[in-house]
Amino acid sequence: MDRFATLEPVKLYPGGSKSGLHAAPLAIQKLIGRLPAELHLFVIANLPIPDIPAYARTSRALAAFVREDSGWEKRWHILGVDKDPMFRMALDELERKVHDQVNISRAAAPPTITVDDDFGDFADGDILSQPPADEMGDFVGAFKNANLNTTPKYPTIPAPSTAKDSFRTKFIRAFTLLRPLTILLSSPPHVFLSELSMKIGPSLFREAKALRLLSFFLSSPIKPVRRWESLYSSLRTAMDRYDSNLLAVFDAADGNGDETAMREAAESSWQIWDSASGDWEMGKVWAEKREIFYQQGAWRALDNFTKESQLDFRAMDEFMDAMAAAIYEHGARAVRVFPPASHVIIQFSDRLANEVVGDYITTLLTHAREISIATYLKSAAASFREAWRIVEAIIDVAKQRPDSDISKPNAEDVIYQMFEQNMDEYLDEEVESVKRSFDQICQTWDKDVTSPSMHMTTTTQFLSSQNPALVKRNVLASFTNLLLLPVTIVPKTVGAVGGAIMTGGSAAVQGIAMLNPQRWSGGNMPIHNRKTARYSSSLDHNGAALFEVEEDEEDDLEGPMTNGERLNQKPSEPFTSEATQTAIRSDTDTSTQLDLLLSLDVALELIHADREALKRVESFAGYPGHYGHRVRDTIEEIFILMLHALGDRHVAKGFTQATDRMQKYRPSEHSEMSNVAPLVQFFELVHLGDTIQSMVQVYFDKELAQHIDKTDFLNVVVREKKRFENSLDDSVALGLNAGTEVLMNQVEHIIITLTKAREYYPAEDTPLELGPTKGCLEAIGCLEVHCKLLKGSTSKEVLEVFYQEIGLRLIGILQKHLKRQIISLSGGFQVIADLNAYNTFITSLKIPAISADFANLKMLGHVYVVEDAKDLAQIVRDVTRYGGAYRPEDVYEFIQRRSDWKKIEKIVDKTMYNLSFKEDCVIC
Repeated sequence: MDRFATLEPVKLYPGGSKSGLHAAPLAIQKLIGRLPAELHLFVIANLPIPDIPAYARTSRALAAFVREDSGWEKRWHILGVDKDPMFRMALDELERKVHDQVNISRAAAPPTITVDDDFGDFADGDILSQPPADEMGDFVGAFKNANLNTTPKYPTIPAPSTAKDSFRTKFIRAFTLLRPLTILLSSPPHVFLSELSMKIGPSLFREAKALRLLSFFLSSPIKPVRRWESLYSSLRTAMDRYDSNLLAVFDAADGNGDETAMREAAESSWQIWDSASGDWEMGKVWAEKREIFYQQGAWRALDNFTKESQLDFRAMDEFMDAMAAAIYEHGARAVRVFPPASHVIIQFSDRLANEVVGDYITTLLTHAREISIATYLKSAAASFREAWRIVEAIIDVAKQRPDSDISKPNAEDVIYQMFEQNMDEYLDEEVESVKRSFDQICQTWDKDVTSPSMHMTTTTQFLSSQNPALVKRNVLASFTNLLLLPVTIVPKTVGAVGGAIMTGGSAAVQGIAMLNPQRWSGGNMPIHNRKTARYSSSLDHNGAALFEVEEDEEDDLEGPMTNGERLNQKPSEPFTSEATQTAIRSDTDTSTQLDLLLSLDVALELIHADREALKRVESFAGYPGHYGHRVRDTIEEIFILMLHALGDRHVAKGFTQATDRMQKYRPSEHSEMSNVAPLVQFFELVHLGDTIQSMVQVYFDKELAQHIDKTDFLNVVVREKKRFENSLDDSVALGLNAGTEVLMNQVEHIIITLTKAREYYPAEDTPLELGPTKGCLEAIGCLEVHCKLLKGSTSKEVLEVFYQEIGLRLIGILQKHLKRQIISLSGGFQVIADLNAYNTFITSLKIPAISADFANLKMLGHVYVVEDAKDLAQIVRDVTRYGGAYRPEDVYEFIQRRSDWKKIEKIVDKTMYNLSFKEDCVIC
């Protein structure tokens, strides 16, 4: 038993294993010597051909690795024989020549026995003899005295593939055929080319393909011989010599107009061209010989200016016709003759654009800038638009060859790159010009607003019409038509009907005049006033408006109006009256007219100036890269500048001035009582502001929406537009708050003034007239007029707040009014009649919150018609009777205004508070 050693315990689950499973053994890696087999394959794939025999002699395993396909696949693909059939044809032709020479040699030599071994052969010859000196140490004869019986100590390597289509076999064939050509490179270039021509044939293209194939063969990834670098240099010299010969052939064919010979020479030259050496010489030389580059004196850029320094681009038209004709003539030949990959037409067009068109445009813009910035801006956009005809010509010419490989971006880059030198200056000047234009428009308006001649006539149009909502819809429809008018980017002096000169700018200005709201006022203004009003009429010869909107088109106009549903409902009947129209024109001091503080003219001028700049900048909207971002930023910036000018310097400023003036209004200083002129004019101002906001929305949808993402709330344009709308809403809200104060002061003034001293305490013999008093009717009439005037000019939410504020303030006025009166039992019925009238008016506003308050106030009027004092006391104590709106103490204050209060005071107090002065009060 002592012979047996004690077995140590074996752990079923090795410690430290979280999974409780045995760790899998590492895969045994195949090694050749001390290196992995994969590393040997990598070395063989990148080893120079002359060093492969020495590497293979190391062992039989490595010799087998040398014969593996994976080591030769990369080299074979570098030759590119599989991709280009002409390379295969060159090898076939070389093989045919070799076979012919071998057949001649074998006919004169004794028979030989072919010997093969495990190390491969890259050339015909005896592998047991020493290689000749001129064989440059390749595989031939490299394995003398090699021990082929050594047994490898490493894993068996699979037998190499010996198929004829293996990469190794195909590469050996190419190597055998191309290696003799490298010997010829020691000769002068003309001798080498002559020998190559004898081996390949007299075809220029086939010779070029052979040279190209040989350049691949003598490349660094293959390294077929030890002196491959010097041989490649000799080959490059021979290729340059051959390219010079091809250039001479091409010039001769070009002179004869032989496009077939030109195409063969060009394609041959393209095959041997070294892209690292710079531009392709043949395409460059061909372009330089075009006469178009030496005729610049035939066109004068200053011919685009008239004697009055006005732009007339007819000369530019003729110039661009000549440029387009050159592309159609020479560019078309370039497409047909040169290889598609050479892009010679792009190079030709690029040179034409830079050297001819670019110089022409630079001269034109320099002179335009000397005249004025406005002329420069128009010239820049017009020049770019005219130069774009080159792009269209390139695209048309490229279609002549299906494989032309000319894309639209390639053609567009010709003009984009040519015009880049002008972009920074143009975009900066465009922004500065817009700022100056907006400043001038706003400053001119500020001067006009304070000018006495400004107030000769009123511009109020919406409230004086029979249907303000329809007026606004028609104005916006005409404004939409105005936006659809094309803006002329390329100025040309062309005659219009009647000999008038019409351009995009003048047409737009004429369209602005057509947006006169007087045309939609339903004929309420006298003829002489229409002619002298600020908004000018623009009619045709028959007196009809150039933009007419039929009533059946109204539904179609709602689409662009996104400013709320207030424009979507057409009032069924007019809500203006003669009294309202009188109130609009009642203020004799026209310097205080609030509706003159805003102007559609100013808004239209600002939008028109912005649109002109936008249309110019839009010409460059397709710019790629850095300038593309700058163009988009400029489009956004000029729109934001318009919002600032229109919102801060016109709309908000006008509303602020109107609010300040309304706060200074005193009803007692004016004879008119039924209408508050400042408030009516402010309502007209609200209509104008709402119309301006709708115009901005239409302009945004028509022109800006295509350049930005409207759903991106972080976009600067979207945020600034929202700020503009909020500023307008805040201005309207502040104005309405002041207007409400003015209106209710007027209502209180009417009630106090028109209520007689004994209105609610008539004489005993006075017959009762169960109806509202004159003061009540006038107050309600004033409220009705002004409440209806605001409809359609602001949002429903703002309108409800306005109505609610009027109701709350009216309750306070009526409570104060009742507490100032002495009311008899018969007068109490008059109070109830007035309260019923006020309640009916408030109910018509359809605001539930204030309707309940007025219903409670109406119930309060009953305390003046109850005769029995005890019943009156019970009514006063009934808190639920008034919906909790009035406490007993509040009602007690109202009943004190009864004419019989002294008679019933004790009874009421006793009933309400259970007081007895005889029992509860002791006088000491």
